[in-house]
Amino acid sequence: MSRTAPPGRQLTRTLLDTLIRAGLIAALVIACYEVFSPFLSLMIWALILAVTLYPLHNLLKARTGHSDSRAATLLILLAIAVLLIPIYLLGTSLTESVQGVIATVKEGGVHIPPPPDAVAQWPLIGKPLHGFWAQVASDLTGVLQRLAPQLKEITLDLLGKAAGIGIGMLVFIAALMIAGIIMAFGETGHQSARRIAARVIEAERGDQLVELCTATIRAVAQGVIGIAFIQMLLIGAGFVFMGIPGAGLLALAVLLLGIMQLPATLITLPVIAFVFFTEGASLATIIFSIYVFVAGLADNVLKPLLLGRGVDVPMPVVLIGALGGMVTGGIIGLFIGPVLLAVGYKLFWEWVETPPTGHLPGPQDGE
Repeated sequence: MSRTAPPGRQLTRTLLDTLIRAGLIAALVIACYEVFSPFLSLMIWALILAVTLYPLHNLLKARTGHSDSRAATLLILLAIAVLLIPIYLLGTSLTESVQGVIATVKEGGVHIPPPPDAVAQWPLIGKPLHGFWAQVASDLTGVLQRLAPQLKEITLDLLGKAAGIGIGMLVFIAALMIAGIIMAFGETGHQSARRIAARVIEAERGDQLVELCTATIRAVAQGVIGIAFIQMLLIGAGFVFMGIPGAGLLALAVLLLGIMQLPATLITLPVIAFVFFTEGASLATIIFSIYVFVAGLADNVLKPLLLGRGVDVPMPVVLIGALGGMVTGGIIGLFIGPVLLAVGYKLFWEWVETPPTGHLPGPQDGE
């Protein structure tokens, strides 16, 4: 004769089994995250690139015998070739700038004029600034020797940031290669995304969720990162053609300002002033100034064309995403942050504006 457990004991055992299963699943999820976390930024960036470049992949696919792998390989090779141009300019510019500074210091060619007497009359900082300026003008070597420890720290910090930028470029190229693999299996990936979305929310809204995420990623990647990259190429080409010192570094600064939604004129106007101050007003400097100034304003024309094709994302959201991504993820986070925050922003408002299932219209809904 079998004995049946009391209802209270059965409930306790069922709750215990549920907690054990939940604990095992949580442990598995945490372990998987720990293993995958070093590659998380790389895979997110690769996915963003794959979604952004996939329309171009389909265009090349139609011209390369309808081969997904062939089109993906060709597209990634072209992208890497285009990317190597600013990397080469940046490295060359940095090397030439450092070599030029070292040669000038060794030859004793640095001559700083004495400060004007009016500087001493400035409030608060006038007298200390005038005294320090006079010391530098009279004994630059001695001042540099006294400031050697501070200069060493600053130099090491700058070298660390430069190394971080180099690593970021390598990660970007690796993300491009992984994006090519994702695009080669684009149809399978799209179907998998639809199945996951249908599992997370209602099946009839799964396709809508996938399309919203895709449109947001492409809109921000094209309208923010793409425009910043185009501006960097346009302005950087002008700097290189004019022989501006540190042209590669200045072009990189234009790229960073563009992603952070700051105007490129913060770079172009001082450069234009520098060119007029050093070379005077001539036909070449006037043409250069007009070209660089117009290129710095190109985002005002490109943003409505590229950002408006997808979904509208407020610029503060993009700015916060860029700054937060740069703080948390470095140079790669600067690219990933705006896209992720924009996707989260659109999904949040899509959730807010969608009435819950079984919602009954009230009196205010009929008005």
